[in-house]
Order: sequence, then structure tokens, then C-alpha cells
Amino acid sequence: MKTTRMIVLALAAATLSGTAVPALANGKAKVPPVHVEHEDGEEILVHKGEASFYSQKFHGRTTASGETMNQNKATAASRTLPLGAKATVTNEENGKSVDVIVNDRGPYVDGRVIDLSRSAAKKLDMIDDGTAPVKVEVKPSEQPSETAREKVEDKVDQLTPDSQFAQGDTRRNGSSGGGKSDTMSHSGSGK
Repeated sequence: MKTTRMIVLALAAATLSGTAVPALANGKAKVPPVHVEHEDGEEILVHKGEASFYSQKFHGRTTASGETMNQNKATAASRTLPLGAKATVTNEENGKSVDVIVNDRGPYVDGRVIDLSRSAAKKLDMIDDGTAPVKVEVKPSEQPSETAREKVEDKVDQLTPDSQFAQGDTRRNGSSGGGKSDTMSHSGSGK
């Protein structure tokens, strides 16, 4: 009983002093937002923050995409990037990059934007540190499939207010082409 009371008092003191992990209103970890940048005339998704890598205990488990987690493949988990998307992850401390396929959801830790397979983390030279500051870039033109490209374009559209206005305007006017054919192909799924 005395131990339980001491733990409760210690937690209360830590909470009052601001040293405890902050409780989040929606129960989700805080993640820096994904934004859109322009590169060589293309709108690309960019996510900056901290990368971590999967614990060995996840090897062989089923990912959100239904694939088996394989620490030897260049894969990753993201809470915001579309499943199936190819992303280039660059370690901002050493400039090393790796291409990964997003096939899972996570990480669920404040500030973390991507969780990498062990092989991808090795290529970024971040195994010893466990985490690294990264820049994650997702280009529609570099996607492995038409479906992945469409999902990435949908995400870009969600994050680009001008694009949403233009799409809504085109659809309201009943246009069936004439402009960019890509504009009319978006499903708005955002996945």
C-alpha cells in the first residue's frame, strides 16, 4: 500500500511540475504536419521530423497493408503518408538517403514522422543512435503504381487549398476535360 501511495504521489508531483509526458487531448501523439513543396515543376509531399526504426519483435507480423513486416526490406510506417507510396528518406545529420515503401501505420511517439525497417535504418546510418532527424519526400512521378500515384496526388490536393478550389470549380461547371486530365481522376480518398 505504501509503495502504491508513493507512486501516485510521484506521478502527481511530476504532472504538476510539468515533467511528466503530457496527456494529449485526442489521445494521439503529436506529429509535425506534412506540407507540399514544389520541385522541378512538381508538387511533392514533404514531412520533416524524427525517424526511428522497428524493434526486432515486429519482424514477421502483419502490417497495415496486409504485408508481412520484413526487417530486410526497405519499408516504413507513417501515420500520414499513403500506404503503398514510395518515399525518399534523408538523414539530415549525414545526408544519406534511402527509398522505402510505406506499408504500415505508426510511429505513435511525439515528433516521430516515420518508422523504418532495420535495413532502411542501416542505410541511413542511424542504428547506433536509434533515431535521426529526417526529411521524407514523396513525389507523384516516382510512385511504383498508378494507384500509389493517385493516392499521393490526392494527398497533395488535400494540402493545397488552390488545388481544391480549382477542382471544385471544374466539377461544378461540368467540365469533362480540356484541362489537366489528372484533375478529374482524383478520388479524394486521401489514403
